[in-house]
Amino acid sequence: MMSKRLILTIIALLLIAAAAAACGAKNGVVEEYDTARTLTGDSARTLKIFNFKVEMAEQLSALTRRYQEETGVRIELDTCGGGCDYSAELKTRFNSGDKPDLFFVAGFTDLDLWQEYLEDLTGEPWAGDIQELARPAITKDGRVYGMPLAMEGWGFIYNKDLFRKAGIESEPVTLSGLRAAAQRLEAAGIRPFENGYAEWWVLGNHLLNTAFALQPAPEDYIERVSSGSAKFTGNTTFEAWLDLIDLTLEYGQETPLQTDYYTQIAHFADGQAAMMQQGSWTQLQLDKLAPDLDIGFLPMPVNDNAEEMDKLQIGVANYWVVLKNSRMKEEAKAFLRWLASSDAGRTFIVDEARLIPALKSIPAADGRLGPLAEDIIAYMDAGRTLPWLWQRYPGYEATTSQMSVQMQAYIGGQIGRERLLEEFQRIWDTAGEK
Repeated sequence: MMSKRLILTIIALLLIAAAAAACGAKNGVVEEYDTARTLTGDSARTLKIFNFKVEMAEQLSALTRRYQEETGVRIELDTCGGGCDYSAELKTRFNSGDKPDLFFVAGFTDLDLWQEYLEDLTGEPWAGDIQELARPAITKDGRVYGMPLAMEGWGFIYNKDLFRKAGIESEPVTLSGLRAAAQRLEAAGIRPFENGYAEWWVLGNHLLNTAFALQPAPEDYIERVSSGSAKFTGNTTFEAWLDLIDLTLEYGQETPLQTDYYTQIAHFADGQAAMMQQGSWTQLQLDKLAPDLDIGFLPMPVNDNAEEMDKLQIGVANYWVVLKNSRMKEEAKAFLRWLASSDAGRTFIVDEARLIPALKSIPAADGRLGPLAEDIIAYMDAGRTLPWLWQRYPGYEATTSQMSVQMQAYIGGQIGRERLLEEFQRIWDTAGEK
């Protein structure tokens, strides 16, 4: 029988999912606000914001309401949720002429794709304030084209109480250490991993990124694979990465391919597993479901070199950008300035959305962001970071989504290791043809 806590957890998650569910033809949650003011003429124009981050939809909604009340600028906020593919939906809107004024791009390859539509924001007052780690992805030819939403990171989130219950006294940072921890957890009657492998982005963006990020020279390796001078097959880091995947399968639940994001979060929050591969963005949901959960981050190791493995993958998921030819261009830029400088904007970032600031002038606020953010900040301060790289792949998420399908085939036992890496190579080789 399910525990009372699990039942409440599932109900809460259903409510979260319902709030994020697709709405109408736009596959998102659309909120259009009218202030108490009578808006006429130019003041009645609408600033359209297309949000990719469903976790902060509620908080962003409140923020835009406040901005509208203060300024009289009408805002239509549309959140891409309920399984919506943000990149694909954004392309659909541009093709149909329904272009948002303020939206998100991921940088690097995604910046190349969208740059012709983007306003140059180099002269904005916040542009010189961007964290150095966040700057390269959104900078081209010395010009800045977006404001980073936040610093984020991922790894294995672990339940410290369950680790203590299993008698695990030190955090595992190597593959052998992770296996030993999994064995101790299992011996204590605790499932080590809750794997959310039904989600393509968990696989194709985040888990796959680990194999690239742990290459001796990640960016160089991507360029060499793209040029044909390097391969996936025969690459020792990819082979070791498959050992990590196998470990999560050996000590995870029986149906990882049927476990989506919401189920993964619910089971972990309810204490059904000690670890899950996820990121700092889960803090809001976990706080709602299990506010007293004692959690932290572990790295995702593929070998036993502790110095190399004890790092977290940290970067910026997306950047606020402004449509260059928008009639609401100045209003969009004003909103970003307000977000970066006002008390309300900063409160939204730190206290409400619980985001790790990507602007140097916004303090991280000790303890207020939660333990996951605190671990991310500690790894950043120590310089123990690994890069986010799928933004550099040819084809961006069109490529990673195809690679995730092959990963699911491997996880499901339809193909083996060699075939998986061969399929990766095929997808990569044809990415530029699409």
